[in-house]
Parts: sequence; structure tokens; C-alpha cells
Amino acid sequence: MTPPLDIHQVMAGLSSRRPIFHSEADFQHALAWHIHETRPDCDVRLEFDPFPAGGGRMAVDIWAKLQQATVAIELKYTTRGLQQESQGEHFVLRQHAAGPPRRYDYVKDIQRLEYTLQIPNPADYGFAILLTNSPTYWTPPTHPDTTDAAFRIHDGGRLGEGELRWGDNAAAGTMKTREDPIQLARSYALIWRDYSAFGNRPGAQFRYLAVAVPPPQE
Repeated sequence: MTPPLDIHQVMAGLSSRRPIFHSEADFQHALAWHIHETRPDCDVRLEFDPFPAGGGRMAVDIWAKLQQATVAIELKYTTRGLQQESQGEHFVLRQHAAGPPRRYDYVKDIQRLEYTLQIPNPADYGFAILLTNSPTYWTPPTHPDTTDAAFRIHDGGRLGEGELRWGDNAAAGTMKTREDPIQLARSYALIWRDYSAFGNRPGAQFRYLAVAVPPPQE
């Protein structure tokens, strides 16, 4: 199935209007509004729960219902500290915590999307998007035997199919509330793309990773 939404075209259009965001919620609302404006055939919902009443609880960040298909989108916006002026607005980005738990959370989003494509009244396609100005996410590790090796999402890498677990040396604090292994039905190639840049200062370049999750039968 061809993706019913060209997510890279969507992100390119969004970057020209909003090259930086205050928070993940800001990113979520801006992306949803951009899809709404550029795809009049699309009914866009935020924090949409695809389960029937009483059947469970799993809100999807963006639920985009087009004429030919429904797309579920999960978002992550993780940042390193940066103060930046953009389009007459001042942005003060937080220095988020270490990468391993956030990598786990992103891979967990992919697992959630795989599940969302199989439930009753499912989405037809999914995208897991991570936008960041921290190069630690897209840069390959210098030591492959890291505690989060199974969850590494660097440019040119691949997430493996099957059960993904923390390394044996992972600290309890790193794994807190994230102890369970992640099960993926397929493997995914990881290709990062440029989003925006504000010069050569540390943290001034934004890139994104958008993993497409196709229907189970493909």
C-alpha cells in the first residue's frame, strides 16, 4: 500500500512555517493544523482513542482520516537546551534527560502503531515521528555494546524484528517504568532528514526521523 499521506512533504511544508516549537504539544498542534489546511479531504483528530467505549485506552497523537485511508501518527519532540528567535518569537528549549529512555519511548511508539493497525476499527497506515536538535539521536554510537543497543535509532541503522531488550548492564534508573521488552512485527530502516537550522551553534540544527508502519499484510 502506498502511504496515503506524504509525510516528508508535510514536514517540509511545516518547516517553512514553523521551524521550531516550544514543546511536544506545540509540535502536535502545528502538525495537525498543517495537515488540516493542506488536505481539505482529511478529518484530523488529536489524542484520538480508537477503541470503542470500554474496550481499552490508547490515545493516538494524531488521527488523520482521509477519503481513501486513515493514518495514525505518534510524535516525539526531544530537545537540547537552546534559546532562539524565530519569526519574531522567542523560544527557550529545555535540556531533556538522557537519550536511552527516550529512544525506548520512540520504539515503543512504533510497537503501538503496529498494534493500532490490527485492532477493530484500525488505522490503515502509521508514522512514528521524532523531531530533535540533539545529534546524539542520529549519530551512530562509537561503542556498539551500549545498554540501549536494541533501541538505537541512528541514521543508517535498522530496528530489528522481534523482541528488543535492554542490555545486561542497563541501570534500574534507566529502565524505570520501561522494563518490559518491546516486540516488533517487522524491521525498519532508519533514515534521518533535515528539518531546519539556525546556524552552526550546538543545538541549532533540527532533524527528524519518520518511520512508516504499513498494514500487517504488507
